[in-house]
Amino acid sequence: MTAPIDRIRNFSIIAHIDHGKSTLADRLIQRTGGLTDREMSEQVLDNMDIERERGITIKAQTVRLNYTAKNGESYVLNLMDTPGHVDFAYEVSRSLAACEGALLVVDAAQGVEAQTLANVYQSIEHDHEIVPVINKIDLPAAEPEKVKAEIEDIIGLPADDAVLASAKTGIGIDEILEAIVHRIPPPKGDPNAPLKAMLVDSWYDPYLGVVILVRVIDGALKKGQQVKFMQAGTIHLIDRVGCFRPKIETLDALGPGEIGFITAQIKEVSQTAVGDTITDAKRPTAAPLPGFKEAQPVVFCGLFPVDANDFEKLRESMYKLRLNDASFSFEMETSAALGFGFRCGFLGLLHLEIIQERLSREYDLDLITTAPSVVYNIFMNDGSMKELHNPADMPDPVHIDRIEEPWIDATIYVPDEYLGSILKLCQDRRGIQKNLTYVAGRAQLTYELPLNEVVFDFYDRLKSISRGYASFDYQQIGHREGDLVKMTILVNSENVDALAMIVHRSQAEARGRHMCERMKDLIPRHLFKIPIQAAIGGRVIARETIAALRKDVTAKCYGGDISRKKKLLEKQKEGKKRMREYGSVQIPQEAFIAALRMGDDK
Repeated sequence: MTAPIDRIRNFSIIAHIDHGKSTLADRLIQRTGGLTDREMSEQVLDNMDIERERGITIKAQTVRLNYTAKNGESYVLNLMDTPGHVDFAYEVSRSLAACEGALLVVDAAQGVEAQTLANVYQSIEHDHEIVPVINKIDLPAAEPEKVKAEIEDIIGLPADDAVLASAKTGIGIDEILEAIVHRIPPPKGDPNAPLKAMLVDSWYDPYLGVVILVRVIDGALKKGQQVKFMQAGTIHLIDRVGCFRPKIETLDALGPGEIGFITAQIKEVSQTAVGDTITDAKRPTAAPLPGFKEAQPVVFCGLFPVDANDFEKLRESMYKLRLNDASFSFEMETSAALGFGFRCGFLGLLHLEIIQERLSREYDLDLITTAPSVVYNIFMNDGSMKELHNPADMPDPVHIDRIEEPWIDATIYVPDEYLGSILKLCQDRRGIQKNLTYVAGRAQLTYELPLNEVVFDFYDRLKSISRGYASFDYQQIGHREGDLVKMTILVNSENVDALAMIVHRSQAEARGRHMCERMKDLIPRHLFKIPIQAAIGGRVIARETIAALRKDVTAKCYGGDISRKKKLLEKQKEGKKRMREYGSVQIPQEAFIAALRMGDDK
């Protein structure tokens, strides 16, 4: 029996990183009896090891709770715990589309942060009822009244009826549940109309195959029903219908307004496009749902195995990871220096780091990551346009008319005392200041920045300059023309393709000098002199030289004529010259790993 539609509440929890979303979800599950005290663990819904260790949510998770309100009525609450980090905003947008309301969690000590804003605006776009919750009121530094004023000033939401809570100690949990029931509207839907359901998420389970998370809009989903995926055009037979409480529970059917999962013996996640409309194969709905934008990779980098024999293992591991992360894309590439590997696309630097860590942890792989780069649009003289993902593939500058790079609109919140250093950082990164306002004693900065300058180490620098107090959020605003050049690194006059990068002409020299200095420390000395050069086209812009190791050939001459010593030294000089012509420089893998380290420690 499906739940009556006026007793269903679908809501998500949105907040900045670390404001207590997952802990609040734990308390709600505990209070409604979703799990017994014995089964509870911290961050129940963060089921990846990496999520627990870093204390971040990567995948949005869903759970169905039964709650009996103070007026005696019983309700079904579908809760979606969403990620807070900007790289996973894609997960947030999908979860919000399946809900009617949201709990906006704000830290009572830190106040409104950059990502709080970004997620709230997404929620407002979906026309949600937003319930503000001021969390962590048990902290000594908590200032709930000040935070209420911030919510009203910055976001423009009335905050007099904000719920004061502490997810850690359980204060205010009952008030939050009552607010969900009374302030968030029930879903709308017609049980007699043809089936229309939205595919919210899908992942691969080794026992069940592909598990599909759905939100039913109209009609009902039943076991044994033949359904059609409108975008993919495929027909499947449903063999299981159920929900998570957070343990799996099978149901007979899902009615309008309900969120649950189905399995249909699908083997490939690629067949289940997120945002697709699921309808009855025999009695289809007239029009599909609008769906979602595809997740576009923003940052690209090469991943190569340290041991060339691990290439097949890496390929297999990537296919397995792709099963559960549709936003991760890759294609094969080769490099003269690093051998066979993959060019991978990510949603941002944290996404890159997480994938890299999952590959090394879950699949026991040692990887080298090349310098991250963004997608450039290259307009050729013949009027055609190419997308450039890998700096090593850049065409000859003679044939290029212009190069465009992606720009972003960045919002930075920072306490006043760090403002000067942050402004300098943005100026150094070719930023254009758009706005500077003060809200509740903190500066709100809006900058336009080239994404190329942000992917390298901007976030780390921002955090270290502000001692961790600055918060940062961005969205892309398209491509703009830039004076960009390809910088290559030559070791002993040979081009090292893995170290090629695209830089702005004004910064090429500094970046080149820095790279040469770093390589000089990393490459061991050989028996001959090794020049390390940074070049743009045929022009060398920076150079360092590694001195040769010298064998003392005159050691065995004691006394005697000086001409004999001279003869031996001349002979050694000739040999070194010949060696330099024919000798190849062995660059150890550790040198690549260190040179390509993300932190560009200038």
